[in-house]
Parts: sequence; structure tokens; C-alpha cells
Amino acid sequence: EMNTEIDRINQVLPTTPTNEKSDEIRQWTGTVIDKMDHYKAKHLRYVEEATTLLELSLWKAKLGAREDNYAEGRTRKTKTDVECARREKRITCGADTVIKNVLPFLRLA
Repeated sequence: EMNTEIDRINQVLPTTPTNEKSDEIRQWTGTVIDKMDHYKAKHLRYVEEATTLLELSLWKAKLGAREDNYAEGRTRKTKTDVECARREKRITCGADTVIKNVLPFLRLA
């Protein structure tokens, strides 16, 4: 779709009267910029979604390791202890460090 819009000016400009070419170029430029803004916004939504999924995956991996340790020790934990441990693992799962280092590769320049 974007390639078609970019190529459109090559199809339209040769048949456009000389006195209307500037207006046609301005209109075409506006259309291309609008489409680029649309795709940038779409990309940002994908990056935000990917960041959330990455954070949740790291947290889940950390929780899985912690729950395995509980199972090995066969200690009985209360619901409050489990919730507290889950919150602690979310904070200490390292997602902030990982995401900080991954985001530069996902952002548009």
C-alpha cells in the first residue's frame, strides 16, 4: 500500500498540467506523511505490546523458578506469602534491565 502511494506521483505528475504540479506534489506529500504517521503509531502500539509480553514472560520465568523451589522444600505457604513472593518476583525479575536493552532495537530511528 505504501509503495503504491509513493509510486503514484510518478504516474500522475507527467500528465498533470504545469501550473498544477506544485499543488499535486503538496497533496501527495501530505498523503505520504499521513500514511507514515499511521504506520509509526501502529509500530509504537506493537512495541508497547511486545514490551508488556516480554515483561510478563520474564516475570513468569522467575515465578516458575521460585515455585519449583517451593515444591522441592515442600513448605506450606499461605496465600499472603505466595502473593507477596509473586509481587517480589515481579520487581526483581530483571524486566526493567532487559527491556531497557531491547527497546533500542525495536524503536524507529
